[in-house]
Amino acid sequence: MKISLSNPLIPLHFLFLSLLTLQSLKATSASCHVDDEAGLLGFKSGITQDPSGMLSSWKPGTDCCTWEGINCLVNNRVTSLSLLGQSNKPNSFLTGTISPTLVKVKFLDGIYLQNLKNISGKFPDLLFGLPNLKYVYIQNNKLSGQIPATIGKLTRLEALSFTGNQFTGTIPSSISNLTQLTQLLLGQNFLTGNIPARIRQLKKLTYLSLQHNRLSGTIPDIFSSLTDLRILRLSYNKFSGQIPPSIGSLAPNLQYLELGQNSLTGKIPDFLGKFQALDTLDLSQNRFFGMVPKSFGNLTKIFNLDLSHNSLVDPFPVMNVKGIESLDLSYNNFHLNQIPKWVTSSPIIYSLKLAKCGLKLKLDDWKPAETYFYDYIDLSENEISGSPVPLLNRTDYLVGFWVSGNMLKFNIESLRIMKRLKNLDLSRNLVFGKLPEAVSGLDKLNVSYNHLCGKIPAAKFPATAYLGNNCLCGSPLQPCKE
Repeated sequence: MKISLSNPLIPLHFLFLSLLTLQSLKATSASCHVDDEAGLLGFKSGITQDPSGMLSSWKPGTDCCTWEGINCLVNNRVTSLSLLGQSNKPNSFLTGTISPTLVKVKFLDGIYLQNLKNISGKFPDLLFGLPNLKYVYIQNNKLSGQIPATIGKLTRLEALSFTGNQFTGTIPSSISNLTQLTQLLLGQNFLTGNIPARIRQLKKLTYLSLQHNRLSGTIPDIFSSLTDLRILRLSYNKFSGQIPPSIGSLAPNLQYLELGQNSLTGKIPDFLGKFQALDTLDLSQNRFFGMVPKSFGNLTKIFNLDLSHNSLVDPFPVMNVKGIESLDLSYNNFHLNQIPKWVTSSPIIYSLKLAKCGLKLKLDDWKPAETYFYDYIDLSENEISGSPVPLLNRTDYLVGFWVSGNMLKFNIESLRIMKRLKNLDLSRNLVFGKLPEAVSGLDKLNVSYNHLCGKIPAAKFPATAYLGNNCLCGSPLQPCKE
């Protein structure tokens, strides 16, 4: 029934009660549980800087389920806290600490404090007081100190990420008690010591990331029980020894295997050729030697392959891949002579790095199927002649081009320098002509040891970028003669 003051059939006391009821409903919907409000406002009080006003909607007496970053699912109780900094918005950060009063928000099952940059303090012990907690993503902040051994008590957790903080010390072996975990992400910290062998108990893991730490020792041979892994990231540590055989048991499902920037040694195991779901393989900057297994020809779904900076030798196997996105074979002992056909034919390649790979070709004769997507090309320290002008004038998105130490001979004035190009290294070639004004817009330039002449355009580059040319002049070299 529609309530109207003009309706004489409705008694005044009924109207009064109806209005009271509506007011009561409104009051109920405009507030949240007293514990949730206290816990969240306590969190806000721990924040000393909020330049983008991320928490401006967090006001006492208002419905906290409508506050920025708050979600309510169970009986109007707060179930998740999600505050995300955005890289394209420099002011979207928070400075402060995680207040222990957050423990009052008992129904929290997810805490997502990501890319806020300046959230500091020790490991947040309040996590132990949240009985429904399943998901913790406190990423890219400044938490520090050690991860406590008591972390093993958080047995309900299904995902744990402290990526991009400043934690030190070792990974507690008690973390193996978190048997419900599907994601364990501790990368980009300062963790030391070994990977605890008991991690083999985390049989539900699909994503294990420990990269960019200071972990050492051998990679434990624990992977036969982790067959659900899709992503394994251990790059940028101090691991030694060989790739453990049990990694072979991940072949059916693993999509990302990243072991680069360590001190691993031995031959690349043949079983890696069985990883037919593999999208990305990074073995760069290690001490691998010998030939790349012929079985790599079976990696038909691989998009990103980085074997650079090892001691690998010929012959490189023929890959049966329909489209490679990025390839880096630089600084091994390969003598490829030509850029492989399976690279040239790729319609989606954006990064090609074949520095010091024994290439012997005239660059004008290289006709890649697609140049539109190229971001990076590094063909340094080969025996490449001709001109890069036809190639570069077909690229609109090129960011970096490195061809130092070749025999390229062309007039630099004919080179189209796009606004997106930021890094250009033509050093130690046979390049001639005058430097175009457009080089001033680059971030890095090296044209040393060529045959360039004329006045150097106004730019910020050091003298080493121009040394060894015939007659370049002007700052930062000697003044030009009038």
